[in-house]
Amino acid sequence: MIQFLFALFLGISSLAYGQQPDQKKNDYDIQDSIMIRTRDNAMISVMIVKKKNMEYPLPVIFQFTIYVRDTGRDLQSLKEAVDKGYVGVIAYTRGKRLSPNQIYPYEFDGNDAYDVIDWISKQSWCNGKIGMYGGSYNGFTQWAACKTMHPALKTIVPYVANRPGMGLPMENNIFINPNYEWAFYVGNNKYLDNETGNNRQRFRNMMFKWWETGVAYNKMDSIDGIPNKWFQSWIAHPDFDNYWQGMAPYKDDFKHINIPVLAIDGYYNDSQNSSLYYLRELQKYNPKTPFYLVIGPYSHFGAQRGGEKSINGYKVDDVSLFDIKKVTYDWFDYILKKGPKPDILKDKINYEVMGDNEWRSAPSLESTYNDFLQFYLSDTKRKEYYFLGPDKPDEKSYLLQTVDFTDRKNSNNDYYPDPIEKDEINKSNGFIFMSDPLKRSMIINGSFWGNLAISINKRDVDVGVTLYELTPEGKYFHLSYYIGRASYAKDIEKRKLLKPNKKTFIQFTNTHLISKRIKKGSRIVVSINVNKNPFSQINYGTGKEVSTETISDATEPLVIKWYNESFIKIPVLID
Repeated sequence: MIQFLFALFLGISSLAYGQQPDQKKNDYDIQDSIMIRTRDNAMISVMIVKKKNMEYPLPVIFQFTIYVRDTGRDLQSLKEAVDKGYVGVIAYTRGKRLSPNQIYPYEFDGNDAYDVIDWISKQSWCNGKIGMYGGSYNGFTQWAACKTMHPALKTIVPYVANRPGMGLPMENNIFINPNYEWAFYVGNNKYLDNETGNNRQRFRNMMFKWWETGVAYNKMDSIDGIPNKWFQSWIAHPDFDNYWQGMAPYKDDFKHINIPVLAIDGYYNDSQNSSLYYLRELQKYNPKTPFYLVIGPYSHFGAQRGGEKSINGYKVDDVSLFDIKKVTYDWFDYILKKGPKPDILKDKINYEVMGDNEWRSAPSLESTYNDFLQFYLSDTKRKEYYFLGPDKPDEKSYLLQTVDFTDRKNSNNDYYPDPIEKDEINKSNGFIFMSDPLKRSMIINGSFWGNLAISINKRDVDVGVTLYELTPEGKYFHLSYYIGRASYAKDIEKRKLLKPNKKTFIQFTNTHLISKRIKKGSRIVVSINVNKNPFSQINYGTGKEVSTETISDATEPLVIKWYNESFIKIPVLID
């Protein structure tokens, strides 16, 4: 029987109820039914684990998550915190576990996290020092908690943190499909809908039927037969507008973040743009705030485990694998208990160089490189490739591409890094550019960027750029990629349509960061294409809201001119 306990919260009536620890196993006091009322009267379900016969107060390790695995992994993680000399607390986002509210991923987590932190800070067992950690969504909730800083929050350790609206469910203003099914997985019940989450074939069939029939993107759930209210909410905001801005720190919010941050990420983390966005904005708006980054050849899930021996068919360097739990708690001891700094943190940016089997460090993201390779996308044909040259062409010209959006037998823009290393790349559409062999070895360090000069016969287009190394052994190694919508290239907050048949420039910077040793004799390969495939929105170029466009808008093929003044710049470390 759940007992109700009343407490004061921020000077107004608040409810914290739960059963007294009736479940004491070994040395742990477990309170598994605590409820906290937020300022807007929502209820948050909380679990607390403390050590018996410990002297209190102690610092608190706090997780805030939408993933409810309470009796298994969650409870074990709380016991780990207790064994390290902390109080362990996990709260579940609004609507999850024992919360009676509706489930709204992302939307209320910042304010709710603040309220839970406030409640924790007032408990007799808390010494006023709280640290947070966790990955993916749990990384997002840490940054959301920093939108309005609570004085008791002393540090965060986000792994592969999500940033809604940037990386997912849209990347550079293009909605991508994986989050469609995720919404049901976390939103269908108070725990997790594993049956739906594991039914990949259902959503794959839906996605390919949408692709084949050419119905509007916003009708995706009508194909599935089950309304998806979360998906509909997201696609109603194609701009990076107040809806997305309000979910996590944005611009001036970063000025108030004054606590040390340890972030962990991966070169092949699908949402890397999200995670590094936070660090770059923090560096921009509050450069005095200390942040540290550990990054290596990890996927979204692998980064949360300290790496895996193989990722997308590529065997990683042995040295890249590390004990993420040890690093996390060494960091908490360093910040919350004045212990030594974790050994892996030699400087602010700590990165594993693929191919060198070596960790390196630098004081900032910008100092990881000391030069650039700049290449122009020329129209000079060399066998099956075009020349990727270091010099700007003397005469302006272009390559002409025609894309028939009614053609559903062929897709464009094979940009995803799986496998990472392969014998061939898709040359059936788009254009492939190849450089001369590099005359020396170097390390590609950072995020490549560029400027595409294009003109189209329509009002908008989604483009893709993929970067490879072609090794002397003839292997294509996937380095990084970019996909983005041309109408948002200048401002992700406001769409500006292109003028048909007029040259425009698409400057892009939001690409995936990487560190890899490039051998002498390797070549740089760049693929450019129009993004048209079953895995994301299809932009037919009419200028209408993209989610409402259908295949009936594709009567006229897209004609795009790729001008040879287009270029890319790749940051490199020459040592």
